[in-house]
Amino acid sequence: MKASLVRRVWVTFSAHVIGFYASTLNRFRVKGIENLPKDGGVLIASNHISAYETIFIPWAVLRHYPLQMVWAPAKEELFTSRLQQWLYSSWGAFPVKRGRDIRAGKVINDLLLTEKVMLFPEGTRHKDGVLGPGNRGVGKIIYDTRPTVVPTALVGLNRWKFPGVGQDAAIVFGKPLDFADLYGREDNKETHQLIVGRVMTAIADLLKTEGAYVNKG
Repeated sequence: MKASLVRRVWVTFSAHVIGFYASTLNRFRVKGIENLPKDGGVLIASNHISAYETIFIPWAVLRHYPLQMVWAPAKEELFTSRLQQWLYSSWGAFPVKRGRDIRAGKVINDLLLTEKVMLFPEGTRHKDGVLGPGNRGVGKIIYDTRPTVVPTALVGLNRWKFPGVGQDAAIVFGKPLDFADLYGREDNKETHQLIVGRVMTAIADLLKTEGAYVNKG
């Protein structure tokens, strides 16, 4: 999946409009951007606390790497109207069916060879900020594609009101994870679970550093 220059300009422009709202009218801070490679296949693996993450994460990336794309699988219900379909698709989102979507999985795998893709390993949103368990399927994607995996923590966005001003939030990009020991294991469910478990531990550690980790217990 390739994006034209016109599309990349549009996405970068849109991201900066969103960024004005996020960081000027509000206080959305970006930390650890130096941990995010400029080029190559990159999986941005984030906790999932708000429906607005799919626009704030690209802004955090594009303010440093203009004219790039940050692709995102999104539930197919968001593509019901023509306007929504055009808007979300123009920003790099593509529909995913509930359950196992083989076609969407192939798209993700192909993109991760050369592009940046954001995924939410929990698979569902936790508005209360609790970090849920990771989906084993994300471990399988990582095992198959071997991208640079950047654990990412979002803090405070679940408390934002839209529109609003003076609100605090942050995104923290952690250091890329090393799976060399796990890539040497068999391609099975246990290995995939160990991989996604390592991702979730890294996200939890970032949240703890920000004082935002919420334990299910």
